[in-house]
Amino acid sequence: MRSIYDEGPFTPCPDPFNFTAHVLGRAADLPDKIALAVLGPARAERWSYARLERAVRGTGTGLLQAGLKPGDVVLMRLGNTVEFPIAYLGAMAVGCVPVPSSSQITAREVAAMIDTLEPAAILRGDGIACPDAPGVPVIGQDDLAAMRDLARCDYEMGDPDRLAYVIFTSGTSGQPRAVCHAHRAIWARQMMHEGWYGLGEGDRLCHAGAFNWTYTLGTGLMDPWSVGATALIPEPGTTPEMIPLLLRRHDATIFAAAPGVYRKILSQNAKLDLPRLRHGLSAGEKLSEAIREAWNAATGTMLYEAFGMSECSTFISASPTCPARPGTLGRPQKGRRVAIVDEAGEPVPLGADGTIAVSNRDPGLMLGYLGAKEETAARFRGEWFLTGDHGAMGEDFQIEYHARVDDMMNAGGYRVSPLEVEAAFQDFPGLTEIGVTDIEVKADARVIAAFYTSEAALDADALAAYAKERLARYKQPRLFVHVDALPRNPNGKLQRQALKQLYEAQHGQA
Repeated sequence: MRSIYDEGPFTPCPDPFNFTAHVLGRAADLPDKIALAVLGPARAERWSYARLERAVRGTGTGLLQAGLKPGDVVLMRLGNTVEFPIAYLGAMAVGCVPVPSSSQITAREVAAMIDTLEPAAILRGDGIACPDAPGVPVIGQDDLAAMRDLARCDYEMGDPDRLAYVIFTSGTSGQPRAVCHAHRAIWARQMMHEGWYGLGEGDRLCHAGAFNWTYTLGTGLMDPWSVGATALIPEPGTTPEMIPLLLRRHDATIFAAAPGVYRKILSQNAKLDLPRLRHGLSAGEKLSEAIREAWNAATGTMLYEAFGMSECSTFISASPTCPARPGTLGRPQKGRRVAIVDEAGEPVPLGADGTIAVSNRDPGLMLGYLGAKEETAARFRGEWFLTGDHGAMGEDFQIEYHARVDDMMNAGGYRVSPLEVEAAFQDFPGLTEIGVTDIEVKADARVIAAFYTSEAALDADALAAYAKERLARYKQPRLFVHVDALPRNPNGKLQRQALKQLYEAQHGQA
């Protein structure tokens, strides 16, 4: 048998369709229910479904009054505030195309985004890095807040395959890629509700991430709202050590976070009293068995992991109804068509190693990379979109994860291209060569490390300051290692695995 999972397609997306109309479709039935609670140590800011819907549709009206029209691209440079999801949904409500971006990225990185996107407007929060863009209107945070009270906009209904939003992800070329998603992408996320979350209207889902992280936008906000559940988000500045108290105080039934958050919580708590919690969710980077077992021992609940990427969100996962077999990620969610393929794009025999691939029929798959038709085409072999990750499928369709094939790094749940980090240092005085990879500094903790050559060791603080000016915090190396030469193969290609081994050898000697 070949490594293909296909139990039939998911229910087709309605036509016409609007992303925001789907997310807020329960608001009319549940006007007084709490849609969102922003959790602080002493109090919570609460938003009912009626208040949320009014703010979103008022923002849509405000964007139209500001001169925007359906199809216009809107770059979001907003902080970790509730204004982020309101503006995100408000833009799509009227057919504009929001581009969420992390507040951590630098003005230099944003300038490259602006060149790629040619946005019709920039939504900018106070103190958020953004270069001047002559001719591009800027809508400030106060102006956005004032839009909430405007008359409700009409939803711009249309083809579910039309462009809805764009997100940037690091690419193997060293340049971040703009991933284009259709309005139907939110419809496709319903496959996660049972295939990963076990999510229902009665749930109170707490996500540990920031409002302006795409993991939080999807798992922490859009999905709970689309089923009429309550989203719980810790206020900015909340440390992982504070989260168990918030989970207990606010009766969270599901908790979602990156593995690093679980690790920090468990480092402070051998036992956790969370009587309402049913289970936890993990995504963003590989979850170790040690964290999974420690969470189960501390809480008596399970952790369910999901695997995905910016181009298709999550599509392989464990769930309460179908736990992962030990050593696997879980299985493709019902409604998906997933295979393990060889270099030619042909499904390999069950149990054999190959590239994890998603069918181009998947309603959650991206439309393509903005302005990069050749790069988009290169990611496909026939019907299969190649993820760049290797794995093997068992007879029960559960998938073992093996490794990435393109050296992509993972920093706190963010995928980062080493080429992008290396390019940021090309003009540093005295530095002749640089190679970047992620290394494990202790159990379940990885950091980005930069190995470089120069006549003499360079000042680490100066290197760190240089990185701070050019890279988002999560992309900045945490270690700088001076070496005599970078390891390369006979063809001159940098051997990143050898960099890891070099660090381990030096660290052992230390």
